[in-house]
Amino acid sequence: MNVDFHYNKKIDGILIRTKKGAAVLSDTLAAGLEQYQIGPKIRALRLDKGLGQTQLGKHTGLSPALLSKIERGQIFPTLPTLLRIALVFGVGLDHFFAEERKRPLVAVTRKKDRLRMPAQPGQQQPCYFFESLDYRVTDRKMEAYYAEFPASSKASPPHHHAGAELIYVVRGQLVVDVDGEAITLDAGDALHFDSSAPHSYGSRGRTDAAALVVVVP
Repeated sequence: MNVDFHYNKKIDGILIRTKKGAAVLSDTLAAGLEQYQIGPKIRALRLDKGLGQTQLGKHTGLSPALLSKIERGQIFPTLPTLLRIALVFGVGLDHFFAEERKRPLVAVTRKKDRLRMPAQPGQQQPCYFFESLDYRVTDRKMEAYYAEFPASSKASPPHHHAGAELIYVVRGQLVVDVDGEAITLDAGDALHFDSSAPHSYGSRGRTDAAALVVVVP
């Protein structure tokens, strides 16, 4: 009789078979967890410490056979069990869920996939529209936007935020007011400024303006 298996139960309508300290999940949840490579990360920590599966089992209460299946990704540890393993190796739970980057980060944002948003929802004539150019990156060190400023719109209300900002005008003419100083930019001009100062944007002339805006926290 295999005493490691406990029972089958449903969580959020998904049938899950649980083991002592581990869980066998539905295919959908298993596929989601596989991307984190929890088992191989546990194995790497164990080998780095020079521990055998029997020694690790004594610290965690898991059998060597069960640890072997966890390390091979056949089953997944429950959160309390994973926390016990983390404490043994002196790491946080985030160690197992942080994505390891084996290659330099490369994220492509296609024009057809970008979402055009007004500066403020509900405005009849938004002062500008913007599209995120790097929304696919979750851990962004900067924020990049493509912005369009209709000729018929008014300048945006002054606002400020921490960091720095860079604006490069792609077409038309744009007026950027930084702390009360109005600066006119033509196509090809760029402006860098401390964004903690109040600033606003507005097109000038009869044609729409467009610009690339990069914000660094």
